[in-house]
Amino acid sequence: MTRVVVTVTPDESPIMAWELMRKGGMHHIAVVGPSRWPHGILSMQDIATGCSGTLADLSRRKVGDLIKSTLTPRVPLDRPLAGVAAVMLDSGRDAVPVVDEHCRAVGLITTVDVLRAVAGRISPGSGGSSDVHPALFRVEPVT
Repeated sequence: MTRVVVTVTPDESPIMAWELMRKGGMHHIAVVGPSRWPHGILSMQDIATGCSGTLADLSRRKVGDLIKSTLTPRVPLDRPLAGVAAVMLDSGRDAVPVVDEHCRAVGLITTVDVLRAVAGRISPGSGGSSDVHPALFRVEPVT
């Protein structure tokens, strides 16, 4: 699980989300609302396929418009790796938010995370380094 996650709100511009993903070398970004409530996961592919028109048209769009209309599956912190993989397969998603007991986002699991665990490059139960605590970051644009 990726425990340090950059987030955007549903009202954010897809241009901002794209730039954050591009500069951070990420393919997915968590979309969260107040109190870290997960609205969904936005991928670069979602932006590329969901946005057309001029740059001005794109700047008027909102990230929330690009999130798939169906409820984004979530997995609890204690879900075993096989259960996470099943949720991803059943939902057709390549990333899912991880939530705590209050349904607040605390991380993100992607297919790359699952592959790393299967390849033995991380321990499935550890979530990476035990020194890393969950953190969600919201980047505010400066105008």
